[in-house]
Amino acid sequence: MSFRKRSIGLSRTPASSITEDPSAPRPAPAQSPPISGVRPSPLDGRPTTSTGTPTLDSLLGGHAGLALGNSLLVEESGTTDFAGALLRYYAAEGAVQGHQVHVVGVGEQWGRELPGLVGAADAGEEEGKSGRKERSGRMKIAWRYERLGEFGSRSSGSRASPAAADRASSAPSTPTGARASISIPTSFCHTFDLAARLTLPTPLPLHFIPIPSGAISPFPTILNYLRTTLSDSPPQIIHRLILPSLLSPLLYPPSASAPHALLPFLHALRSLLRQYPGQLTCMLTLPLDLYPRTSGVVRWVEGLCDGVLALHPFPHLMDASRDATNTSGGKGERGTNEEPQGLLHVHALPVVSERGGGAVGENMAFSVSRRKFVIRPFSLPPVLGDEEAQMGLGNGEGGKELGKEGIEF
Repeated sequence: MSFRKRSIGLSRTPASSITEDPSAPRPAPAQSPPISGVRPSPLDGRPTTSTGTPTLDSLLGGHAGLALGNSLLVEESGTTDFAGALLRYYAAEGAVQGHQVHVVGVGEQWGRELPGLVGAADAGEEEGKSGRKERSGRMKIAWRYERLGEFGSRSSGSRASPAAADRASSAPSTPTGARASISIPTSFCHTFDLAARLTLPTPLPLHFIPIPSGAISPFPTILNYLRTTLSDSPPQIIHRLILPSLLSPLLYPPSASAPHALLPFLHALRSLLRQYPGQLTCMLTLPLDLYPRTSGVVRWVEGLCDGVLALHPFPHLMDASRDATNTSGGKGERGTNEEPQGLLHVHALPVVSERGGGAVGENMAFSVSRRKFVIRPFSLPPVLGDEEAQMGLGNGEGGKELGKEGIEF
């Protein structure tokens, strides 16, 4: 049996493949640098930004922040300005992160009243958690078991000191040239002090949009400004839009509350949020005493916003909590300034996934102190007749005595 070569044309080998070494590592594709103040959601990976309030971030559907391309409406009943505190936290967080903050209807005096920066909120929480774990981890059965966890912490074959081991483990293994190119990510959320004032950077990140006095509707001017700013802005710049006291007679003309003027504006604002899903977020407030939720216009406004929260302060606790905060100076974890100052109702969340999240339908309360706006589940105090529960919650002595009696060795 004979074999013969078939006339098969050989393809030419490109010169690049001849000179290139197949064993040489290929360079990694260039990645875009991370944007300050933006991180992926733990649920679905969508980019989110902080509102400046950690407890509010954890409330927004489990995304640990406000998803980009969404709006949040905060309603408030009464004559208080707790919703304004949330807006100032939101604006201060954007100014610290280098975002462009656009405020509608108010002057530069509003920007000078932003709360001062204290530090990173996540760093403070981690330090507090580690301290509580260390205190709770100490064994209380007998004194000789108290230091049991330290035995075996150092390996048997290692004679180095713990400090040297920590330095060796924390030292990076990357070369010197690569180490310089690594950028340390900034904090996602910060802690602010309402009694202090924020020092703004020299390129002022706050832009104030005035409301034209002579126009029938001020909303077309606002929309034209937003469209021009977003179209001329680079894609890595984050914009925060703030609308304090929407439809308030102090800022807006009476014709602005007409449905044919307000609803097209909210429709156009919603389309801008969807057109720029990675650059724009919006937060606005609405006074419920002037525009109650029973009116049809407010229902339309809530339907055109992605998230809706309602603040209902307690009128009988306002003066008492404010006086106690001034006299106590913020001392004590269970002081009067930690008492709930109102109820918070969640009517809608910005992004709801199939995994759930958020606190829709739950009883939530809020309290405002110098450094934080805290949102927590609401529970009623013990009944007046229950003396044991009152002693345990108020003085902390009854609970300890009952705990000692209940322990059996």
